[in-house]
Amino acid sequence: MKRIKVAVMGCTGLVGQQFVKLLDEHPYFELAALTSSSRSAGKGYGRALNWAVGGEIPEAAREMEVSETAVDALLKSQVKVVFSAVPAFLAEKIEHLLRAQGLFIFSNASTHRMDEDVPILIPEINPGHFALVRKQMSRHKGFIVTNSNCSTSGLAMVLAPLEPLGMKSVTVTTFQSISGAGRRGLAAMDIAANAIPFIKNEEEKMEGELQKILGQLDRHKIVSRNLPVNASCCRIPVREGHLLSIVVDFLKEVDVGDVEKALSNFSSVPQALKLPTAPERPVIVRQEEDRPQPVLDVHAGQPERARGMAVTVGRIRKKARSINLFALVHNTVRGAAGTCLLSAELAFQKGLVH
Repeated sequence: MKRIKVAVMGCTGLVGQQFVKLLDEHPYFELAALTSSSRSAGKGYGRALNWAVGGEIPEAAREMEVSETAVDALLKSQVKVVFSAVPAFLAEKIEHLLRAQGLFIFSNASTHRMDEDVPILIPEINPGHFALVRKQMSRHKGFIVTNSNCSTSGLAMVLAPLEPLGMKSVTVTTFQSISGAGRRGLAAMDIAANAIPFIKNEEEKMEGELQKILGQLDRHKIVSRNLPVNASCCRIPVREGHLLSIVVDFLKEVDVGDVEKALSNFSSVPQALKLPTAPERPVIVRQEEDRPQPVLDVHAGQPERARGMAVTVGRIRKKARSINLFALVHNTVRGAAGTCLLSAELAFQKGLVH
C-alpha cells in the first residue's frame, strides 16, 4: 500500500516530537516534511532539538532537514496531511491557509476547536462528528480536525462510557505534569517541590470542550451536551501524565460494579477497525488501592504502537448518588499527538484523506 506523505508542523516541541515518534514506520503515513521556527530551519532534525520523549530519534527523521513553518514550504513538500503542534497564535495564521490549499490538518492547537464546522475529535467517543469535515470540504479544498485539551481528553474518556448510567454533573480536580506546559514552560525554581493551583484557561477549556465532544450531531451541527462541569486545575512536579480526581453525580444510585463494567468494557470504532494507534482497551481499570500513578501507568496501552493511549482508572468509590475515582492520561500522547494520529487513521479508513 502506498503511504500518504505527511508533515509535522512544530516538530521540535514535546508534542511535535511525539508525532515524529508515533509516525515512525507507520503503515498508513510517511513522514515527508518537518517544520519549526527560523531558529531550527536548515538544520538536520537530530541537531535542531533536544530529544525528550524517550528512546532514540527515528532514523528516518534524524537527518531530515527542518523547514521554517510556512505555507510555501509545506506545499513544496507535496504532503497531503499536516499534523500541527504549533502554538495557537501561529495555528491561527496558517492552518486555515493550508486548508484552503487542499491539505488535511489534524491539529493539537486550541485555535479552531470551537469553530462550528470543526470537530473536536476523540475517535472512540464521537467518530460521527467527522460529518463536519464534509461540511468544511463543501467550502474549502481541505479540512481541519482538532483534538481536545490534554486534560479534557482524559475526562472525556472516562465520562463517555458512563453516559448510559445517567450523569447529572461532574466535579474534576487535575494534577497536571510539567510537560503540559511545554519544554520550557515552567522555571525549575517555580515548580520544583511545589504545586501551582492555576493553569491559565485550563478550567474553561475543560468545561467548554467537553460539551462539544459529548454533544450530538444534528444536520451538520453539534448540539452541546450541557453537562454541568466544575473544574479546578493544578500543576505538580511530575514529568508526564495528568492525574484527575473525578466526582460524577448521577440521576439515580449506581453500583461501583456497574461503573467498573462500563469502563472496562468500553470499546468503539477504532478498536473494531483495529487502527494502528488504537489501544485494545481504551480504559483500563486497576483494582489496587493506590493506582493509577504517573510513574507506573502513564504508558498504558497495547499493542506497542498504542503505548500511552489508554486511560487508567482506579479507586472507584460510591457515595450516595456519586461515584469518586481517579484517572490518569498521558498528556502528550492520548492528550495530544496520539489522538490526532488516531483521528487521521480513522479519516484514512473512511476515505477522507487520500
